[in-house]
Amino acid sequence: MNEISHEAASVRVNELVDKINSLRRAYYEGNTVLVSDAEYDALLIELQDLERRFADLVTGDSPTQTVGGLAAQTFSPVTHLERMMSLDNVFDEAELRGWIAKATSGHEPVRLLCELKIDGLAINLRYQNGLLISAATRGDGVVGEDVTANVLTIPGIPRRLLGDGHPTVVEVRGEIFFGLANFAKLNAALLAEGKAPFANPRNSASGSLRQKDPAVTASRPLEMLVHGVGAWPDSPVRNQSDLYELLASWGLPTSTRYRVVQTADEVIDYVKNFAETRHSLEHEIDGVVVKIDSLEAQQQLGFTSRAPRWAIAFKYPPEQVNTKLLDIRVSVGRTGRATPYAVVQPVRVAGSEVEFATLHNQDVVRAKGVLIGDTVVLRKAGDVIPEILGPVVELRDGSERPFVMPTNCPDCGAPLGPASEGDVDLRCPNTRACPAQLRERIAYIGSRGVLDIEALGYVAAVALTQPLEPATPPITSEADLFNLRLEDLLPIRALVRDADTGLPKLGEDGNPKVVDFFRKKDGSASEMALKLLRNLEEAKSRALWRYLVALSIRHVGPVAARALASHFGSTERIFAATEEELSQVAGVGPILAKSIRDWISVDWHSEILERWQVSGVALATEGHGGPQDQLAEGGPFSGMSIVVTGTLNDFDREQAEEAILSRGGKAASSVSKKTAFVVVGANAGSKLAKAESLGVQVIDEDEFKRRLGL
Repeated sequence: MNEISHEAASVRVNELVDKINSLRRAYYEGNTVLVSDAEYDALLIELQDLERRFADLVTGDSPTQTVGGLAAQTFSPVTHLERMMSLDNVFDEAELRGWIAKATSGHEPVRLLCELKIDGLAINLRYQNGLLISAATRGDGVVGEDVTANVLTIPGIPRRLLGDGHPTVVEVRGEIFFGLANFAKLNAALLAEGKAPFANPRNSASGSLRQKDPAVTASRPLEMLVHGVGAWPDSPVRNQSDLYELLASWGLPTSTRYRVVQTADEVIDYVKNFAETRHSLEHEIDGVVVKIDSLEAQQQLGFTSRAPRWAIAFKYPPEQVNTKLLDIRVSVGRTGRATPYAVVQPVRVAGSEVEFATLHNQDVVRAKGVLIGDTVVLRKAGDVIPEILGPVVELRDGSERPFVMPTNCPDCGAPLGPASEGDVDLRCPNTRACPAQLRERIAYIGSRGVLDIEALGYVAAVALTQPLEPATPPITSEADLFNLRLEDLLPIRALVRDADTGLPKLGEDGNPKVVDFFRKKDGSASEMALKLLRNLEEAKSRALWRYLVALSIRHVGPVAARALASHFGSTERIFAATEEELSQVAGVGPILAKSIRDWISVDWHSEILERWQVSGVALATEGHGGPQDQLAEGGPFSGMSIVVTGTLNDFDREQAEEAILSRGGKAASSVSKKTAFVVVGANAGSKLAKAESLGVQVIDEDEFKRRLGL
């Protein structure tokens, strides 16, 4: 613990109180996020620590003693019958176990209720004899904003409760939020109209609910989930879990994902489960809330000045942070598409440090309204590529400048332009000689979803296409790939490049990092070199559709490639077919057919196929259509739509989908009434719940393997 004098602590406490209260006003009253949740939490933790050490510095306006913000003057004030509290937070397993031990001490045995912490807008619904008479935001916890007219437009919130015997008055509390699918649709519509998108679902929910015109709120598909009650004189309910069942019977939207457990270990299991599956949920969460289930025990534990002692929020590592946009640069991909990307001040988010983020294209940069030098909102969800959501306009100081899209390829200098009329993206036309395109195409070929060449990752692709030595790289087009020899690999020295941006990485001396890729210090071949040659030999006998995908023909992905491979049986027949013949294949169509004909009309493309075939690559399926394709057409899953969710022991996601497709089925991504069955593994998320609600058959991995004939 850092030593600090009383005088210095007093100064810092005053700074923190002013800073946090300013951030709260922006968040609760202005729907503006000036700092990330992680930064806010860090400020609050620092203030709590100082106030614990110097109790005389605690003041009435301290954020540790108050809740939320003030009610805005745009809406009429509503005084809550019972104060709306906030929640205290913990951030790791040890803190959570410590809270559980403290909260349950003297109350053993005790049941704990675990539920998801939705990142939305808190709401208080007041029902009188079963009729909704007011709806108000949290405000400062005592007085909120009257948003009744807007809440009445939300379909999931009942104006009159179901059943009978309702209390004379009851306050129902919950969270208003935007489902992720609806949020994506809303932002797409805003971008199409040339408007700035919302930075996150929480802001969009708050902004949509707090509209002067209820018709605007009605046009936004908001949802609500209940998480408790406020005032309820003489409540007959004994447990929080019983309360949820009762509220559900009244027609109120309640979550099905809460769990009542007995031990701290079970709580930790719940927390870990949703840490792994949170991205499969239909709404955003930023943690888990743990409550004492017994309402009598809750009453005995009581409250601090701002939070209940009987509940705690476990916060997951932040997936959305604020950082500085240092620059916007352009990278060129395997199809020639020129994509702006953000260079940001390094920041830790979702468990990793981020320096770069995607910006899609120049129109998106313009629509998002970001300027170089802005403080921006950056999001990284799990393994998803980091994305800039928007600027924090309030923090601009006038030094920011707009991004200008270059007119020439940054890698080869060729003029950039649209590939076709109406194409939003700019592309480099120098397909064969552009070093960036070749590098990206070779790396793509090695990826798991294409030829699955383990030793041909991004770093190896860079080394093979752009080495410092020898002057001429061993791969100048895809045609060279299967002709590589050990003597081609050993001399190669190359820059180490970042897989996201293609930029050279720097060594400890600040200079670009240069390494020998395929030989040891004694000059002999490295294991990587030998492995690459072995992997390439193995890759010569992949399924035909994978080679079609590997050619990077525009619009030809795995689905179309499978259809073409099944129908024609060889690359020779596919590229000899006319546009009309190609377009008649199910899943192809005229646009894709033209793309195939355009590709093969390029002379050096034909050379790829010729040299691959000479090298022993299997560009035809034995038996014209082949046993795999015949099995697919009349296989045991023929015509079935099948969904896989959760983690399987013996299949990764691609292997499971491959098994379904090779037996004639469709590997669907969402559950509907047309789904034949759902294969469920560990940590299954919302798809399992959807299947159960629709009455769709659910099977485990063992049954799946039995149906596969394994």
